Amino acid sequence: MAKTKLEKIAGIEEEILQLTKQKKELQQQHNEQERKARNHRLCKRGGMWESLMPETITLTDEQFKIFLEKTITTDDARRIIDELKVQNAGEPVESQDNNTTIPIAETALPEPVEPTRHIATADNAYWTPMQGRTV
Repeated sequence: MAKTKLEKIAGIEEEILQLTKQKKELQQQHNEQERKARNHRLCKRGGMWESLMPETITLTDEQFKIFLEKTITTDDARRIIDELKVQNAGEPVESQDNNTTIPIAETALPEPVEPTRHIATADNAYWTPMQGRTV
């Protein structure tokens, strides 16, 4: 028996609702996957940081934030990040799921900057022993 136009319209509307629901579910799965990848990346990088600078473990969150702000806003840090970004330009970034690393071209990085230690004083200023001044 042939469907009437109204029956066809009702069938198409039902299919639209099913596809809309399916799209929403897929979007939720994608968002969850992205959240998990970000959480994994943050934990992994935080662990790398603590393994390279264990003295930062005892800092409060505010002290650690100040340390990061003063460290990453230097011209040297910006230059290094810019060089690494240029190296990665055009190279495919591999998935976070398969534990592979992002390939970086073998080029000479700039000489490391002499380390600076900041020690919190009673008035929350930071004394830098290598430079002998209060920041």
